Amino acid sequence: MTSNTTRSILTGKTYFIRTFGCQMNLHDSERVAGLLDSYGCFAAADPAGADIVIFMTCCVREAADQRLYGQCSSCKSLPAPPSGKRVVAVGGCIAQRDGERLVSHVDNVDVIFGTQAIAHVADLIAEAFEDGGRHVDTEEGAAPAATTLPWHREQPFHAWVPIMTGCNNFCTYCIVPYVRGREKSRPFESVVDEVAGLVRCGVREVTLLGQNVNSYGRDAYGSPRFAELLRAVGETGIERIRFTSSHPKDLLPETIDAMAEVPAVMPHLQLAVQSGSSRVLKLMNRRYTREDYLDLVDRIRERIPDIALTTDIIVGFPGETEEDFEQTLSLAERVGYAQAFTFIYSRREGTPAARIEDPTPREVIQDRFDRLVKVIEQTAHDFNQHDLGTTVPVLVEGSSKKDARVLQGKSPKNQTVHAPIPAGMDIESLVGRIVDVDVDTARTWYLSGTVVGDPR
Repeated sequence: MTSNTTRSILTGKTYFIRTFGCQMNLHDSERVAGLLDSYGCFAAADPAGADIVIFMTCCVREAADQRLYGQCSSCKSLPAPPSGKRVVAVGGCIAQRDGERLVSHVDNVDVIFGTQAIAHVADLIAEAFEDGGRHVDTEEGAAPAATTLPWHREQPFHAWVPIMTGCNNFCTYCIVPYVRGREKSRPFESVVDEVAGLVRCGVREVTLLGQNVNSYGRDAYGSPRFAELLRAVGETGIERIRFTSSHPKDLLPETIDAMAEVPAVMPHLQLAVQSGSSRVLKLMNRRYTREDYLDLVDRIRERIPDIALTTDIIVGFPGETEEDFEQTLSLAERVGYAQAFTFIYSRREGTPAARIEDPTPREVIQDRFDRLVKVIEQTAHDFNQHDLGTTVPVLVEGSSKKDARVLQGKSPKNQTVHAPIPAGMDIESLVGRIVDVDVDTARTWYLSGTVVGDPR
């Protein structure tokens, strides 16, 4: 289908995108939105007002599949869309994994596009409108990368910047290498130039994305260049740099030095541990031990004493014993995480861990999960007390969902911060600006206080 034909079919149509899963999916959704914008489409507030409904999916956990089926099924009961016909599309990791098999699971899906077929989305949707058929593209490596497409960013002051795609680690529980492919790094200059362009457009914060950013450049240049990239991005004038995800086995001393020495790199690190037991870590194929991880934490804190460390932890990995779990609890207490994303193990067909039989009762695993959550709540609360009575620079994201008179934003340590909107100001004029907040309250999941001085 020609570009002009696609444009004539899509111009004036409305779209709604619902995104599940990781930050890479959020970035991909913004690129899909930008592509549809470029063909004359308009964003709708909800699925009911959309001619095109797109689900960007994640398949890391089992519940994601059922959630997708439910969301697609709910589209059947929506009122007729503005154009009189609605096209439902599924993208992301479930689309890549299942491809045409999705058609048998969800009978009202018209378009299925894989993680490497985003550039073809507009044509696939236009074809579905034109012929009423079902169109699938999960071919790998044939289409232009998502980073070359137009962009519709959710927040003008922040941008997701992928520096690489795919993963070579093959953790035994993880489906990602099978749906995102092997590691492929973007050219160094391409990333730096993109961030420099974003700075010129008024972006103040970027998050560098990859399944394992610490190995950035190994495939293209023979050795990792992530530390060098952090320094180069810091020289663009961007005010805040964040990155995710960071695999402990590849976090090199020179990267820790760059984090400590580049002012724009925020003092926050998501360092997934997954388990505090060396025995379980070996079963997971994480390729570090409990002792390796704790030594790394000590080295990081030696260079960046006030850093906020966050993590991912899986509870109930097949064969996990009470002793293994106790080691996870003690590690979490020892590290003192500012936050942790805790998950009960989810079996994924096609991964090595799915073949491991586990007789542990579900109620035992749930009890362990609840005990871990209590520990994390305590460490998060304790961590936030360090900022009580200090002044924190906050990048304003919007107003609090609970109170429109209160602004909400993020500290350098990625803490949520609340403060009353100062008299004579409104939230529209504050979004995307940095305000200083004198912190007088430090709770488990947020800080709050009073704005001092002028926004900048």
